Amino acid sequence: MDNANSILLNRFFTRNTFKQVIDDWESPAYIAAIRRYIIDPAEKTNGECISEIYQYLKKEYQNEYFYKNTLLNKLLLGIHSPRTTTALTEVPVGNSKADFILINGKAVVYEIKTALDNFDRLDGQIEDYYKAFSRVVVVTSEKNFDSVQQKLQNSPTGICLLTKKGTLSVRKEPIEYSDMLSKTIIFKILRKNEYEQILLKHFGLLPDVSQFEYYRECQAMFESLPTDIAYQMFVQALKSRAKIDVVEYSKIPYELKFLIYFSNYKKSDYAKLCRFLST
Repeated sequence: MDNANSILLNRFFTRNTFKQVIDDWESPAYIAAIRRYIIDPAEKTNGECISEIYQYLKKEYQNEYFYKNTLLNKLLLGIHSPRTTTALTEVPVGNSKADFILINGKAVVYEIKTALDNFDRLDGQIEDYYKAFSRVVVVTSEKNFDSVQQKLQNSPTGICLLTKKGTLSVRKEPIEYSDMLSKTIIFKILRKNEYEQILLKHFGLLPDVSQFEYYRECQAMFESLPTDIAYQMFVQALKSRAKIDVVEYSKIPYELKFLIYFSNYKKSDYAKLCRFLST
């Protein structure tokens, strides 16, 4: 696929593009993709056009969005439930960003490597993730399996393949590995209200110091916790981040599940999207 096509498809399934279209703004990426990939778009609803473009991704260009949307649909919605399980994306961990994290009783980081990606940064990314999470899985294409298997054969990291049919195939289960957990790295991921709640729950108080010293003192208190306790409370805090309207979200089509899950939609936004999809 040429670069112009890949850029257009990568821009299509984004929060910015869909914010524009549901707010009745013109989205250059949306219009260009419809013109390029849809035959007789005037005869189809927006929902039908989006579905056709997604099927094109499945067959011709399984990009990062396709991977993320498949993970969310197959794992969060297929195996678990948004009522009991939380998904996170693009979480900064050290010098890396976790593509997809799934949290129920445990937390699992999924690092995506599409067929178009190389593995130059993979070792460093995995090392970063183990500083904050005890389970890591690399999700990649079937054609990359041999390379990934060789690279990870002596590691606790799991391997999951996204098949050409758009299904997930677990080839190696992740093994829990906590030796590298860093309370410093974990603390940096937490938001202020999250680490304050952890400190109040464990110590019953917050630092009584100046604002200048407050963050440092909170960090010192957190780092004084036993690592297993700190990690458990960290995972619980992350699990509480997701807040979606489960009833409204259930109406969202498969192709947009990942996008809308992370869009912080209100009821009015869901209504606007449903109207847009039906026209």
